[in-house]
Amino acid sequence: MKKAIQVLPDSDEMSKRGAEIFCQTAISSVNHRGSFAVAISGGSTPRATHRLLSKKPYLNAIPWSRTHMFWVDERLVAFASHHSNFGIAKKDFLDNIPIPADQIHPMPAMMQPEKGAVVYENDLKKFFQSFNSNRPYFDLVILGVGKDGHIASLFPGHIPNSKPNRWVLSVKGGDPDVYRLTLTYLVLNCARHILFMVSGKGKARIVQTIFEDSQAQLPASLVEPLDGQVTWLLDKEAASLLQE
Repeated sequence: MKKAIQVLPDSDEMSKRGAEIFCQTAISSVNHRGSFAVAISGGSTPRATHRLLSKKPYLNAIPWSRTHMFWVDERLVAFASHHSNFGIAKKDFLDNIPIPADQIHPMPAMMQPEKGAVVYENDLKKFFQSFNSNRPYFDLVILGVGKDGHIASLFPGHIPNSKPNRWVLSVKGGDPDVYRLTLTYLVLNCARHILFMVSGKGKARIVQTIFEDSQAQLPASLVEPLDGQVTWLLDKEAASLLQE
């Protein structure tokens, strides 16, 4: 696993760097494999990056016709809800980019939780098998980190090996405390590139724990793609408690 940490002066610069990495990875993936498969997250931190993707220079540079957009996790609420990761992404940038509609793959938020998990897992398997792969090799997965160290909808205390072969799980928890669908560690650790984006002084303590407490075993610490790259983008406030 290759690991890089980049500390940016503020959240605006971090968002810009996130858009640059998205764009560069998309171009490289299409050049090497003919397509770009990305899984994005909800939450407040990536929203500024998402908005940038729908503007020049990224809007024109990204090969949208070869891009397939998936989600890391989703709350089982209506897409019109302000708690919907897909609904927010649709407003922020999906409605303003020339990506084919059938290449946007939202999680089935209006199904029963376990049924939805099975349906999305089957969709993922069908997609990757179309590229002759039995593994979910996302070109890019974008993750945030909660103040408790959770990533996607994998919360502290979740037993990662309870269903070791599953690609998608239904869980309940978080804020709001609702049912959710989430990709599993199996999927995350197959990714070619994991991009963590963390901003704000409120995340400084958990960032310090992730990097400096090897015993913490937080969900963010369990993301270790064997053959992939991990990039951490931190703004100065989120990195403020780290040792030099």
